[in-house]
Amino acid sequence: MSPARGTRKRRTSADEAARAEHRGELLRAMLRIRRFEERCVELYSAAKIRGFVHLYIGEEAVAVGVNEALTAEDAVVATYREHGHALARGITAEAVMAEMYGRTTGCSGGRGGSMHLFDAGRRFYGGNAIVAGGLPLAAGLALADRMRGQPRVTCCFFGDGAYAEGEFHETANLAALWGLPLLFVCENNLYAMGTAIERHEAQTDLALRTASYGMAAWAVDGMDAEAVERAARRAAESIRGGGGPHFLEMRTYRFRAHSMYDPDRYRDKAEVERWKARDPITRLMDRMREDGELGEKRLAGIEGRITEEIDAAVEAAEQAPEEPVENLLRHVTSAPLEVT
Repeated sequence: MSPARGTRKRRTSADEAARAEHRGELLRAMLRIRRFEERCVELYSAAKIRGFVHLYIGEEAVAVGVNEALTAEDAVVATYREHGHALARGITAEAVMAEMYGRTTGCSGGRGGSMHLFDAGRRFYGGNAIVAGGLPLAAGLALADRMRGQPRVTCCFFGDGAYAEGEFHETANLAALWGLPLLFVCENNLYAMGTAIERHEAQTDLALRTASYGMAAWAVDGMDAEAVERAARRAAESIRGGGGPHFLEMRTYRFRAHSMYDPDRYRDKAEVERWKARDPITRLMDRMREDGELGEKRLAGIEGRITEEIDAAVEAAEQAPEEPVENLLRHVTSAPLEVT
C-alpha cells in the first residue's frame, strides 16, 4: 500500500548534494580503473609490460561498489584479475603500474607482476594465480579475526570458474559451520576462461545453490555500481552483527578476452555488444545526467585528473629501478636460524 500523502520522506537539497558527490566518487573510481586498464593494453602491445595480463574492463562496478562497503580494517583477497580490486582498495596507480613493469617500487617489489598485487598495510592480501586459491586464505583470515574478537570482515573475490573448484565448496562449508565473518563475492562473468557457465554448471543460479550451505546468498546486478554498493553494505553490516558468512553473486561481464593472450573466439560478438550496452560507467553517467549531477565540465575535470595520475604512474614506473641480479635469491627462502 502506498504511504499516505505527506508521509513520504522528501529528499532535501543536502541529501541531493550528498548523493551527487557520492555518485561522482563512484564514477571517478570506475573511470580510473577503466583508463588504467586501457593504458595497460597500450603498454602490453608496446612490450613494456610482459607476462600474463587479465583486464577488468566491464567489471568495474563490482570492485568499486564492494570496496565502498568495506573499512580500512577489513581484509580483501583477490583473483588474478585484480588491478581493479587493488585500485579500488586504495593502492596507488603508481605502485600498481610499477609492479606491472616489474620494478622495485611496485606494491610487491616488482616480483609479483599483474597477477600478484599485494599490500599488507591496506590489508589487501593479493591476487592469486591459482583459480580459487584465495578462498582458503580468506577463511584463515576470517577465522583469525573471529578468534581475536576483531569486528572485521574478510572479503574474497573470485569468479564463476572458481565456484566449480573444491576449494570454494570446502571454504563455504567451513565458513557456514564456524560462522566466519567472510563475504564471498563471486564475479560471475559467465565464462570460466573460455568455458560458458551453462557448460560446466548444472545449476547456473549460483546464489540459489550456495544458500544450501545455510548462509545468506543473493544475486546482484554487477553492472550497477549503486546496486553493488547497497548489496555489499547490507551483507557487511549483517556479518559485523554476527550474521555469519554471506555470498553475493555479482552478475557481470568482461568486455575484453580472458587475457591478453586469448583470441576470444568462444563468445558471440552480438552477446558482447549486448553487455556493452549495459556498461556500468555509461549507466551511472546517464543516471547522473538525468538528475542534473553531471555536466561536461565536471566530467572533463574527472577525466583530466585521471589522465594526469596515470601518465605520472607510467613515467615513474619507467624511471624506477629493476632489482639487482645479486638480489635474485632474496625472499626465496628464510634466513637460517642461529643456533646458540
